[in-house]
Amino acid sequence: MKIKSAAVLGAGAVGAYFVYGLTDHKNLDFCVIADGARKERLERDGITIDDRKQVRTFRPVIRTPEEARGVDLLLIAVKYTALESVLEDIRKIVTPDTVVLSLLNGIDSEEKVAAVVDPSQIVYSLMRISSERRKREDGKEVISFNPDLGWGVYLGEKGSRKKSGRIRAIEELLADTPCGAFFVEDILRDQWAKYASNICYNLPQAILDLPYRAYFDSEHVEYIRRKMFEEVRTVGAAYGIDVPEPILYRDTCAEDARFSTLQDLDAGRHTEVDMFLGVLMEKAAAAGIEVPWAEFAYHAIKALEEKNDGRFG
Repeated sequence: MKIKSAAVLGAGAVGAYFVYGLTDHKNLDFCVIADGARKERLERDGITIDDRKQVRTFRPVIRTPEEARGVDLLLIAVKYTALESVLEDIRKIVTPDTVVLSLLNGIDSEEKVAAVVDPSQIVYSLMRISSERRKREDGKEVISFNPDLGWGVYLGEKGSRKKSGRIRAIEELLADTPCGAFFVEDILRDQWAKYASNICYNLPQAILDLPYRAYFDSEHVEYIRRKMFEEVRTVGAAYGIDVPEPILYRDTCAEDARFSTLQDLDAGRHTEVDMFLGVLMEKAAAAGIEVPWAEFAYHAIKALEEKNDGRFG
């Protein structure tokens, strides 16, 4: 298999990573999918990316879902809160030969995408990049990340520990780009590990409004992190997943790093807490497991969203 065309649906922090890596690919027909006012905005403004060396505005080809139909590779990179609204677009884009990657955080996006495409077309994946969206003084959005960290997309086949031909094709596609591609033998376990990391590092920070270094400087913050991980591990075990504990070190991230949930709250956006804790609570309830730390964190973040919405004056 050889990938000759690819499209990314969603041009935020994750989608921009592939815009950065694939826009100038000489042997690939690459596009970003959008329509209506969003298509007009992307064609007018482009996508501005800061890779720590330079700030550059990329201008990839923008196509509607209908125009992108039949691409060899579809990269789904929308926010979790937008996934339901783009399922019909995904249905329009995908044909029987399309390989689909859902790059959203969490553990259930592939299940949602499988409602509109043949599940056998989905390669399971997860993203590890450190990215941030920010506004410049002129009001335009900049997406920044550090490609030198060597992270990227991690790929595996559900139910198989073998590297498939289509995973080799994706590796070959990204080999000559700044985007990393890494094969994973047990992709479901790795997805749960990333999921656990987001829950126990991302969410306590968002509630407490503290920098990353607080996990190392405060026994209380570390206690909350550990309790939230224990709940994820218990729920994962009920579904046959041995969830490894994510251990980050002080130098893993910048000491003042603010992860995606706190970035959303800082910017007045709604968060992806439903993807993290909403799903965990649903799976816990189905398995008869109590998750009080998750329930508290879920409602605390929802209250902070309401605060940002001006609900309390």
